[in-house]
Amino acid sequence: MRGIWKWVGMAGVAGVVAGGVLVARDQRKRKSYTPDDIRARLHQRLAEAGGAD
Repeated sequence: MRGIWKWVGMAGVAGVVAGGVLVARDQRKRKSYTPDDIRARLHQRLAEAGGAD
């Protein structure tokens, strides 16, 4: 029975590590945009939605 808990613990650690990798990748992707890029994308989305005159 002790062996099962060892594997459950190792699987939990692997899950936490995998989640951390996904969060780090997402943050790096978001930080790669400059404020001007974000502003341009927002203006483009507003124009596509028909909210711009």
